[in-house]
Amino acid sequence: MKLVSVNTGLPREVKWQGRMVTTAIFKEPVARRVALRKLNLDGDRQADLTVHGGELKAVYCYSLAHYDYWKKELPGRELPMGMFGENFTLDDGGDGLLEESIYLGDRFSVGTAEVTVTQPRLPCYKLGVRFGSDDMVKRFLASGRTGFYLAVLREGEVGAGDEMKLLAQEANAVAVSEITRLYVAKRFGEAEIRAVRRALRVEELPESWKEYFRQRLRQAGED
Repeated sequence: MKLVSVNTGLPREVKWQGRMVTTAIFKEPVARRVALRKLNLDGDRQADLTVHGGELKAVYCYSLAHYDYWKKELPGRELPMGMFGENFTLDDGGDGLLEESIYLGDRFSVGTAEVTVTQPRLPCYKLGVRFGSDDMVKRFLASGRTGFYLAVLREGEVGAGDEMKLLAQEANAVAVSEITRLYVAKRFGEAEIRAVRRALRVEELPESWKEYFRQRLRQAGED
């Protein structure tokens, strides 16, 4: 898997539906190598730290193959790298869903840094701000092309062209796509309950997700 673009951006104010909104979703490619730290890349920030950023969302990744999908879905729309607010645009050499082959707890080296996968992205209204359409949030989640977040285990430098090499995989491997599917599932059957129990054993999954899934298990009548 290759890092084809490193994208950063600082919070800015934009007008949206008659009010001013502060957002850092506007990311642009960086030509040089960039320091990757525990909270973010140098030159990158998040606007609302109650829902964005933090050690478990230090880096947001999105697949290059998804751009081809969205070019068909949004004909005539320009889609420069970083359009989806991602820090890392990744090319795995395929055209399938990268989220199906990336698992919570996967540990990678990239540049001189080391990172681990923590969670899928759940889009907020600011994706709609970026695309100028409220409908984009629903379409993004329904597509399954959510991307995923990384925590930084070892700080270092990264740049476009770096290989992202798998170092280790969690024993209770749960794909990013499976976590998203479980999150939006209307009801939990036996298969969903088994998958959630496995996910709850993954150390890297944030406590907020675990509490959500515990609540869903309680609703399903499970311990």
